[in-house]
Amino acid sequence: MRTAFIQELMLQARVHPDLFLVVGDLGFSVVEPFAAEFPDRFLNVGVAEQNMTGVAAGLASEGYHVFTYSIANFPTLRCLEQIRNDICYHNLPVTVVAVGAGFAYGNLGYSHHAVQDLGIMRTLPNMTVLSPADPGEASECVQQLAAYPRPSYLRIGKAGETALHAQRGLDRGPLEIVAMPEAQRAVVATGSILAVALDGARSFTQQTGERVAVYSCPWLKPTTAAFFAPLWRHRRLVSIEEHIGCGGLGDLLRTHKPEGLSLHSLCAEEDRCTFVGSQQLLRNRHGLTAERVVSMLQVVPC
Repeated sequence: MRTAFIQELMLQARVHPDLFLVVGDLGFSVVEPFAAEFPDRFLNVGVAEQNMTGVAAGLASEGYHVFTYSIANFPTLRCLEQIRNDICYHNLPVTVVAVGAGFAYGNLGYSHHAVQDLGIMRTLPNMTVLSPADPGEASECVQQLAAYPRPSYLRIGKAGETALHAQRGLDRGPLEIVAMPEAQRAVVATGSILAVALDGARSFTQQTGERVAVYSCPWLKPTTAAFFAPLWRHRRLVSIEEHIGCGGLGDLLRTHKPEGLSLHSLCAEEDRCTFVGSQQLLRNRHGLTAERVVSMLQVVPC
C-alpha cells in the first residue's frame, strides 16, 4: 500500500505544485522517487516527529499542502499535541500519513503497533480520517486529499497488500461496495483486514449456501448516519477492524445504527496488545480471523 501511496502522491504533485512531503528519517526505498523528482518539495527532518509536525504546519501556513510520513504511531501519538494545536486548531492543510496500520509492524513490539490511532485522531477538530483497505483505495484516498486539502489522517498498510476489489466510489460516501448480493447478513471492514472479512464471507457461503454482503469503510470522519444507510438493509452486521474497540469502526457504527439491527464487532483486545509477533500471529491472538467472522455471522439467525 505504501508503494501505491507514493506513486499516487507523485502523480498528484505533478498536478498540484503546492504539494510537499516531509518525512521523519523513515521511508527509505519508498520516498526516494518523490525526493528525486521534487527536491524542492521534499524534506527529511530527522528523527524528530514533533518538529516534523511543526515544520509541516509552518509550510502549510505559507500555502503548501503538506504530507508527513512515518511508521505507525510515530507521526501520530508521538506528536499528538502538535497535530492538535498546530494543525487542527489552525485548520491547516496537513495530511498525516501513518504506514503500518494495526499490527503490520508487529514483530517490532507494542511501540510500533497502531491500534489506538483511529479513535484518537477521530477526536480532533477539523480532522478527516481515512483508512484504505488495498492499494486501489490508498490511491483513491490520496486523490481525494490532494483535491481537497485539509487537516487529515491517512492510515495505510505496510507492503504487499493485494487488490481486494475493483469498485470505487469514495467521492460518493464512506463505503466501498465489495460484494453486494441481496443478503440478510453483511460484513464491513476498515483497513487491510478487509481481506479477512472477504475470506470469512466466502467461508460462510460455502458452509451454509447463504450469500453475504461485504463492505469496505475507508472513510471514518467526517460521517453522518445517512452515509451508512446501505448497511441498515441487512439484519445481521459484523464489523471487523485491526484496532481496539474504543473509537474504532464498531463504535462509529453503533453511534448511527438504527434500533433492532444486530451488530457484532471484532476488534483488537486491549489486554492482549502487548504481545509481539508477526501480523498474522497477532491477528490470530486477537481473534481477527475468517473463522471468527463465520461464527459471528452465525450467532443470530435471520
